[in-house]
Amino acid sequence: MMGIARFRLSSIPGERGQIIKGRGKDSTPFIHIGIMKKNFVFLLLIIPVLASSQKNSSIMTHILKNRNLEIRIDLPLANYNFSRFDWTGKITSLKYKNIQISGLEKIINEGDHEDDNKYGKGFYNEFGINEAIGYDETLEGDWFHKIGIGLLKKEGEVYLFSRSYEIQPARFNVTTNNDKIIISCISKNVYGYSYVLKKEVELLESGFIIKYYLKNTGEKNIKTNEYVHNFLAINKELIGIDYILKFPFYIRPALFDGNVNPEGKVEIGHKEITFKDTMNEQFFFSNLSGSENVDANWELLDTKNKIGICETGSFKTTQVNLWGWKHVISPELFFDINIKPGEEIKWSRTYDVFEID
Repeated sequence: MMGIARFRLSSIPGERGQIIKGRGKDSTPFIHIGIMKKNFVFLLLIIPVLASSQKNSSIMTHILKNRNLEIRIDLPLANYNFSRFDWTGKITSLKYKNIQISGLEKIINEGDHEDDNKYGKGFYNEFGINEAIGYDETLEGDWFHKIGIGLLKKEGEVYLFSRSYEIQPARFNVTTNNDKIIISCISKNVYGYSYVLKKEVELLESGFIIKYYLKNTGEKNIKTNEYVHNFLAINKELIGIDYILKFPFYIRPALFDGNVNPEGKVEIGHKEITFKDTMNEQFFFSNLSGSENVDANWELLDTKNKIGICETGSFKTTQVNLWGWKHVISPELFFDINIKPGEEIKWSRTYDVFEID
């Protein structure tokens, strides 16, 4: 059933714009968006927000842009509507000098009759891929938290990130200006768990930084993790001999938790991964560092287009994974989270795009 989301955009000279939030009469969530500009603007938009099993409106995308980069960010209630990836700061696309850098989890062809809004794009991130907060103590049919989305209805004894759960969206606040977007997610208190997540995406000269602030506002510890999936495909090139993926640590195949390389086309070196050819099957490697606490960093080079991209976390990590397919490659740096009630944790991820000789 279709609800109504109210997005109130306003800016007052000398102020950043007050954030208004709440729910409509039909309990549909709405968010207030404050636009940080000098001139006064007031606009009320009413757009349809569909249930999680239906397609959301395709509007409400914020663009950060300078002479080098263009970043497209979907707002929380727009487009992607599945129960896996964080809805705050959904970076769907990155271009460098008009060259596409980001890719898609899955290519949807005409006639597939699939909704691409349930798949990952660009720099989508996720909290708790293997274990959701409070899932084990939640009764069947009751609600548990998925950070950055809202509440999911429990179905089955084991949490599965790929399952489509019924969703009660959280409350979201959005503030934007020309080089930054700030999105907050405020949860309900369920089973003693609650939180406030704030995410900032800021445009840099040739990159961007994602800053996270997560506060535990409940009565129980929050223990989970977070990673960015990093769906990458430079200039839409298929993954093959032109790509080199580098790490600052020694890769330890003997200690991998998962090793899926069905065609044998992925070559594991001491500190880099290369490809013999374009593969048709998916590949996956988990725990690349063998659980060693290493610098959170990777660097992907495309020797054909002479472009590279790297991610650097503000933290050390004991879990680095790699997933890919013929059309996309995804290095993943996991950040461990353990927050006591009343405490807040901060971390960041910095991305740089550069040209190579």
